[in-house]
Amino acid sequence: MAGILVAVFWAILVSFLAVALARLAQTLRATTKLVADVTDQAVPLLADASAAVRSAQTQIDRVDAIASDVQEVTSNASALSTTVASTFGGPLVKVAAFGYGVRRALGGRKENAPAREPRRTVIVGRTVPAARRKNRRK
Repeated sequence: MAGILVAVFWAILVSFLAVALARLAQTLRATTKLVADVTDQAVPLLADASAAVRSAQTQIDRVDAIASDVQEVTSNASALSTTVASTFGGPLVKVAAFGYGVRRALGGRKENAPAREPRRTVIVGRTVPAARRKNRRK
């Protein structure tokens, strides 16, 4: 009788193990299918990402070339500005000073003309004297 009891126990144990193995096999098949699907979708995505990176690198190279050209143009403009300033700046200042001197010499004061009154300046924070307030428009 003990032999039959042990055999039944082993049969039940083997049945449980068979069910567990069947479920494990089912899980492994689902996992394999999932990995295959992910691989099928990931390969085109990786190809697209690689193409985008290549395109971005091309654009960065173009921007770098443009930036170097702009730097060269800026350098040339600076050199031209310095050349023009040194070539024409000194003589123009001299001509302007000469013209100012001539105007001052020719437009001097006449003997009978009274001297001009100096311009008045406004001082912030000071009040107008009472005598001048009366003449002021409101």
